[in-house]
Amino acid sequence: MIRHNTLPQFPTQNYLNRELGLLAWDKIGMSRNRRGLEEALSEIPAIREEFWKNVVVTGKNEDLNQSLEKAGRVADFLELAELMAFDALHREESCGGHFREEYQTPEGEAQRDDERFAYAAAWEHQGDGQAAVLHREELTFECVTPTQRSYK
Repeated sequence: MIRHNTLPQFPTQNYLNRELGLLAWDKIGMSRNRRGLEEALSEIPAIREEFWKNVVVTGKNEDLNQSLEKAGRVADFLELAELMAFDALHREESCGGHFREEYQTPEGEAQRDDERFAYAAAWEHQGDGQAAVLHREELTFECVTPTQRSYK
């Protein structure tokens, strides 16, 4: 879903970058929830399709083309935003700077789930429209014990 009321006939990479940025800020940001993450995952493909079908990249191939450079970054951001939303949806806990609104203590603090999520995750992109593959590296704590933080 494109957020502005009117979509330019030929959107620039800057326009679509702003659309993606608003979506990421609202639904994938520091405080997020299942509904917002699922909405983001359903909206990113529409922005990607608009980007690949209609974005206009100006400039000439004889010079340094900053428009083309920006377009390449937006293409990368589309994949990154989708992966971030997917990972945040998968990780059913609040930990560190990642706050899932559904996973908090009665006092409103982040609620960890070390039983299920004490691992480093690396997601392998399989292509647009394909599910990413999770690679896990279990975390071993020898000198410290993970504990629930309180910011109060």
